[in-house]
Amino acid sequence: MPSSMKARLDALTAEVLARIQAAETAAALELIEQTDLARKGELLGLMRGIKDLPPEDRAAFGQSVNQAKTSLEAAVAEAKQAFTTAAVVAATSDACFDPTEPGGSLPGGHLHPVTQVRREIEQIFMSLGFSVVDGPEMETEEFNFDLLNIPAHHPARDLQDTMWLEGGRVMRTHTSPVQLRAMREAGGKVPVRVIAPGRVFRNEQPDATHEHTFHQIEGLMLDEGVSVADLKGVLRLVLSRIFGGSVEVRLRPHYFPFVEPGFELDMRRTGSDGEWLEILGCGMVHPEVLRAGGLDPDVVSGFAFGMGLDRLTMMRFGIEDVRWMMSGDPRFLTQF
Repeated sequence: MPSSMKARLDALTAEVLARIQAAETAAALELIEQTDLARKGELLGLMRGIKDLPPEDRAAFGQSVNQAKTSLEAAVAEAKQAFTTAAVVAATSDACFDPTEPGGSLPGGHLHPVTQVRREIEQIFMSLGFSVVDGPEMETEEFNFDLLNIPAHHPARDLQDTMWLEGGRVMRTHTSPVQLRAMREAGGKVPVRVIAPGRVFRNEQPDATHEHTFHQIEGLMLDEGVSVADLKGVLRLVLSRIFGGSVEVRLRPHYFPFVEPGFELDMRRTGSDGEWLEILGCGMVHPEVLRAGGLDPDVVSGFAFGMGLDRLTMMRFGIEDVRWMMSGDPRFLTQF
């Protein structure tokens, strides 16, 4: 190869190496990497002269440039390590430093209060033979509305309530679509006993009792001969375990399109004269929903219910504003 290009490569390599050895800080080394050893630096700029070399010399010169770059990068890495070692030595040479002293403890994380209550409720239902299932948060219009006996004109489809997406999809407004998925997953066979906890989404204006993202637990029990008595008995037992003591429950008629008959369930402590507290909505699964799930309503019956998990959590811990649940504020979360 031409002696002039080889001489320039050797001189440039020596110059950069000298700057590396003279660097007094790690920042100075990084500057060398960003200039001398960068793609637009003079060293790699020599590669652009390869086209002017005789064909038989090009490979050898390119290899020489790459070898020079590799050796300089190694020198930078070695110098950086020397700075790191020197810093460690300086820190540990202090007479007050005791390497045998235990390090400070880091604060431990813990479960969100909603997660704590959700897991507790899951354990209660699993002890009764229920399985925990899940479904997509981005749902189809069919599963979120149509198959649940909610036609297109139903108020739940109003844009003030629902977050519509493109392509006929929606951020699920309730966990009820998991009912249909569980029925179809069972392939028309019973019994089906599932609960489906998860996040749901509404186009709500947040305030102390409303939030655009919150949590529900959907429940479904299907078999031959399931009645309202079963619904009331199971939910009374579950609520007794959740609230730690015997409770009374009562059913008030209420309309939900996917159950018939439908109820609001209230509870209070057994033997108390306190006010009834509305806890959840429930009812016997509507025949149309059973058909949509691949079941014969003349043979199979069952009940469904939906609990507001955030509300139960607020009751458990005395939380007054639902917006804290999604705040991520450690001042709130570290209390639980």
